[in-house]
Amino acid sequence: MTRNDALTLLKEYTKSESLIKHALAVEAALRHYAPRFGGDPEFWAVTGLLHDFDYERWPNPPDHTREGARILRERGVDEEIVSAILSHADWNWAEYPLDRPLRKALFAVDELCGFVTAVAYVRPERLTGMTCSSVRKKLKQKSFAAAVSREDIERGASLLGLTPDAHITEVITAMQAIAGELGLS
Repeated sequence: MTRNDALTLLKEYTKSESLIKHALAVEAALRHYAPRFGGDPEFWAVTGLLHDFDYERWPNPPDHTREGARILRERGVDEEIVSAILSHADWNWAEYPLDRPLRKALFAVDELCGFVTAVAYVRPERLTGMTCSSVRKKLKQKSFAAAVSREDIERGASLLGLTPDAHITEVITAMQAIAGELGLS
């Protein structure tokens, strides 16, 4: 599946601008990480674009991810992409554990991209000039973006063999590269 095919599919199932921007942020983070872990940047990017494409129609577990997997399989999408998408949800871990670089990276960047976006929205300069310390400060405030799992962010960094600060810095860098597209420049 090409990026254009993935973007078309994402927009077919997702109308929320914020969900589309989240998919773009995860795409950028996975594209950024792919070379570091021996992955193909375009393949990883497509995974990022599609990881939540079914969420708007099927937001509840286990339908979210499983309905999307069914649709992707019907369209002949590579099983590695499908299994990575299934693995980013804890209700699928028995069958799709976080045991491969793409699966680990998708899990690691998903929550963090959402959190970095939330931090950007409260900064006058958005992503411009954002550093790890800006994100760390907000992570300590439990009431800020309270739905974001701090434990998942920490676990994600660990899965990638990075310190949390290094992981946060990498994701910020990836998102800054597409800040305009995210509306965060």
